[in-house]
Amino acid sequence: MKRLSEIKYSTLDLVPVRENGSAAQSLRNSLDLAQHVEKFGYNRFWVAEHHNMDGIASSATSVLLGYLAGGTSTIRVGSGGVMLPNHAPLVIAEQFGTLESLYPGRIDLGLGRAPGSDQMTARALRRERSGSADEFPEDVAELVRYLGPRTPDQRIIAMPGTGTNVPVWLLGSSLFSAQLAGERGLPYAFASHFAPRFMHEAIRVYRNHFKPSAVLDKPYVMLGVPLVAADTDEQADYLATSVYQRILALMRGQSLVQRPPVKTMDGLWLPHEKEAVGDFLGLAMVGSPQKIRAKLEVLIEQTQADELIFTCDLYEHADRVHSYELLAQVMKG
Repeated sequence: MKRLSEIKYSTLDLVPVRENGSAAQSLRNSLDLAQHVEKFGYNRFWVAEHHNMDGIASSATSVLLGYLAGGTSTIRVGSGGVMLPNHAPLVIAEQFGTLESLYPGRIDLGLGRAPGSDQMTARALRRERSGSADEFPEDVAELVRYLGPRTPDQRIIAMPGTGTNVPVWLLGSSLFSAQLAGERGLPYAFASHFAPRFMHEAIRVYRNHFKPSAVLDKPYVMLGVPLVAADTDEQADYLATSVYQRILALMRGQSLVQRPPVKTMDGLWLPHEKEAVGDFLGLAMVGSPQKIRAKLEVLIEQTQADELIFTCDLYEHADRVHSYELLAQVMKG
């Protein structure tokens, strides 16, 4: 059985934009957070591709990763993930090949098959491309070829990119990518930070379908976990109301800008909405270090995950940094 101190821990930053804030400030906060969690001992720092969302500033994912990698020195940086149906595989190979060439041994390429946006925005992104989730397995294979060694008969190369062998991860919130990651022998990250319902089944499918590959000889599972750590349970419950308001806004199709915490959510949500937000955040670690340690030990016992990647969506940047600091103390035992 694995102990907490044996589990790698990482950060997924949604680069949140707060009420009366700016994208520029959010991007600077992202780098500041990366620099802090690097000192705290976190393994990797990922950002995700989202579009047409006023509360998330990570749409130009590869550009942002260059900024983050340039401002840090040891932590791995990567995409969690790039939504591959939005892009030609060659373009992504060139972008991440460039990043790997500049910051060797520190770049991860996590791939998702969802658009990361609504259908109208997806069309605006793709224009003439047919980009479809149905083409995802072929697109992944094409991208991996571009990043691998150049073959004598290869007519199209990614430059930079060819021969860089940037580590490719498959990400998912359903069972499709779990099976594909297993069959391709790739590491797998499950989006349990917003879709915990299928977590156990996805892990089972991935491990059952796993075939050793050139990059992995056994399955490697990373799980997304929402985090609100504070010095006391009461303070954590208060700070978490910003997260609840954001998920509620997502469900209602409203603005996703971060809202300050409130003393109570009573009157802000209806009973069925409270239940839906609770389901969305079913894996959330909210509380003091002692409370979070106990919940994490249960999670590791149940899943035997290899790594946990935490997302912490608090209103005040200082509260986010402190939350990750407290978690690092928990993970180190």
